[in-house]
Amino acid sequence: MEPLGQDEIRKSFVNCSRGEAKGLTFPADFDETRWADLDYFGWRDPRAVNRAYLVVWHQGEPVGLALRAATQPTSRSKSAMCGFCQTVQVQSDITLFSAPRAGKSGREGNTLGTYACSNLACSRYLRRELKSEAIQPQESGSLEYHVSRLETRLHKFVDQVFEQR
Repeated sequence: MEPLGQDEIRKSFVNCSRGEAKGLTFPADFDETRWADLDYFGWRDPRAVNRAYLVVWHQGEPVGLALRAATQPTSRSKSAMCGFCQTVQVQSDITLFSAPRAGKSGREGNTLGTYACSNLACSRYLRRELKSEAIQPQESGSLEYHVSRLETRLHKFVDQVFEQR
């Protein structure tokens, strides 16, 4: 992912007000972000546990999405799969995130949801920097294949946020 500054990120949000984007809290280690190792930049708001943010390059420009995290299940005996990177996680490490749709539709309360890694660290799971506690299915394919699959799902999600319902 191409590096972005905090102001660029704040300006990229398409499904929240400018005031909301201005008030978001970046992770404490933002200045140490290894952009080259990311396929998107995602984080949970350190000041509001139910808020999360995702920024991805989409059609040549950064697009930011404000997300709401549902209450997480506490089960460590069941598993679930991330809708973005398809990593199998224990159920408590997968969260239902909802994104208000962009524009009038979102202002009317329409949202789109997906299950994703609770820490939004899909890039790190694909590169095996982080390891899930759940048993992973045997998959073949290069890192490039898995990154491409992740990007396809991310772009589809962004496109759906832009759809007017």
